Formats: sequence, C-alpha cells, structure tokens
Amino acid sequence: MEPMQPIVLQPTDAILIVDVQNDFCPGGALAVADGDAVIAPLNALAPRFAHVILTQDWHPAGHISFATSHPGHAVFERISTANGEQVLWPDHCVQQTAGAALHSALHISNAELVVRKGKQLHVDSYSAFADNDHSTTTGLADHLRAEGVKRVFVAGLAYDFCVAATALDAHKEGFEVFVIEDASRAVNVENSVARTNAIFAAENITRILAADFAKH
Repeated sequence: MEPMQPIVLQPTDAILIVDVQNDFCPGGALAVADGDAVIAPLNALAPRFAHVILTQDWHPAGHISFATSHPGHAVFERISTANGEQVLWPDHCVQQTAGAALHSALHISNAELVVRKGKQLHVDSYSAFADNDHSTTTGLADHLRAEGVKRVFVAGLAYDFCVAATALDAHKEGFEVFVIEDASRAVNVENSVARTNAIFAAENITRILAADFAKH
C-alpha cells in the first residue's frame, strides 16, 4: 500500500468490530488462524471512536450454513440454495452458546450497539447491514445515518467474509469505508483474500493499518 497521511478521527467516524467471538478464535468451532490477535489493536482503537458497533454471528441450531444441515456434503463445500450459493461451515456461533459469546479479552466499554446477524434459519448473513439475499436488513445503516456518521472503519473476523461483506455494504449505503487490515484476520479459502483485495480496490474501499491513525 502507498504511504498515506495520518488519519485524524472525527466525531462522525464509526468503527464496526465484526464477530470477535469465541468460535472464530483459536480453540473455537470455526477458528480463524491467529484470530485472537485482532483483540489488542481493537481494544486500543475503540476508545478513540465516537461511535463503536459490535457484531455477533447468532445462528439458530440447524442453520443453513452448517454442513451438518446438508447430509452428504462437507465443510467448505459450496452448494446452491434458494438464496444463492452457500459455503458450508462447521456448526458455529449457535445462539446462547459459549461459542457465540464475544471473546472475554475484548474490552470495549463504549459500544453503543450490538448487531446480531444470521438469525434466520434459511439464509446466511455475513454483513452487519443485511442478510446475504439482501431482503432483510439489520437497521444498522439507518442507525449510523441518524448518528451523523460519514466514515466507517471495519475490522475483525473474518477479513475475507464477514468483514468484507460489511465493508462492501457500508460502501453501498454511501459511507466512506476503510478496512483495518492488521485488526482483522482471514479464513483464506480458495484464494479469497486476493479476491477480497481486488474487490476493495475496484470499489474504492481503502485498506489501512492501525498505525495509520494519527497519534492522540
């Protein structure tokens, strides 16, 4: 990435901290490699933002995204559903389970909203803004606009799925979008990181590092 001017945070900035949950961290049902490494930079960054949003995957048992819901199919296989292509995952982030809980080391005291997504049995939801078929929204875009947010900074788990989908939907909703790469970690299946980076470039979504923020 090219050097950039330090980012000076404004009252109209929001950080969206995506799915830093036990099941996506080491030892979890769908662990992202080094997933808990996002926690320290997020704990440091969040207090600097006027608006902080947390998200949680929050699936019912038997969710459409679970490989166990599709006998004869394997984890990471792609299948066709009424709502489009679906990647099959291990059972993860089942509502009210320990795996769905936010990681205990994530200390975000100034979050104003927790968005729970993926609650519908028959459609997955990567983005914090809408289900994957975009027929049901979470209300997040309206909340951010009501708060006067102009720029959205996205980080968390996983970079190439839920972080990416959240960033893309934020862009579609008219916000200026930045993705904090070193406060995110990726699954990286089937070259998904390279594809994600190409999409970000095409959509004018800026990839940054935590060090790119101006010092206090």
